Amino acid sequence: MEENLGRRNRKKLAARRALRSAAVRLVAERGLKNVTVEDIAEEADVSVRTFFNYFSSKEEAIVGLAPERAAELRQALLARPSDEPPLLALQTVLVDLAVPLAERQDEWLLHMRVVRQEPSLLPSLLASFAVHERSLIEALAARTGTDPDRDLYPALVAAIAIAAFRVAMTQWRNLKGERSLPHLVEAALAQVQAGLPAPAATRLSGSNGTVSRRLAAPNGTGVSRPGRTTTLRKGLR
Repeated sequence: MEENLGRRNRKKLAARRALRSAAVRLVAERGLKNVTVEDIAEEADVSVRTFFNYFSSKEEAIVGLAPERAAELRQALLARPSDEPPLLALQTVLVDLAVPLAERQDEWLLHMRVVRQEPSLLPSLLASFAVHERSLIEALAARTGTDPDRDLYPALVAAIAIAAFRVAMTQWRNLKGERSLPHLVEAALAQVQAGLPAPAATRLSGSNGTVSRRLAAPNGTGVSRPGRTTTLRKGLR
């Protein structure tokens, strides 16, 4: 996506990244309460006024995603072949999104550690994800001829894809970057497309071939009953 940016936008993106990187480093060292906007601007070697050209607060500097990213995601999804299944199209777009994050692995792993250590950042992070999710909803609605505000389908598919992306990033963080983030994103969405089958080692097959659960009876003994079958495979393709 970045190769399509003009020179001016590339410079803006570089300045935004420098400020974000400075904010993350300082908060990792001192904690959020002990870092000011002035500190971040000084660390990035820019003025406070320049800081506010890009971010409204130190919290946004850490977790706020670039506004143009939402539009880029929307356009990338709309540009996929019209006959491509929605989840497959989303997989391609989100894997492409993961590539530049993986290229700055140390920075993003530190970023994720900071977010985990500072719960007060969560509202800002969720708000940022919501903006991008809305862009995906609108693109999915346009691709499928559905209403983004009245139909379940585009919102459901976008929410599932964003959740898969977040899970992949969490796994990436837990593994300290030992596995490729784009591959984790691709694998997460591949499992969704397959209907989220349970791993073979955890399946308990009943006599009719369905998954069975053990439920505690009032007297402390266990009883079994078939689990519910899933329609994910059919409903999201």
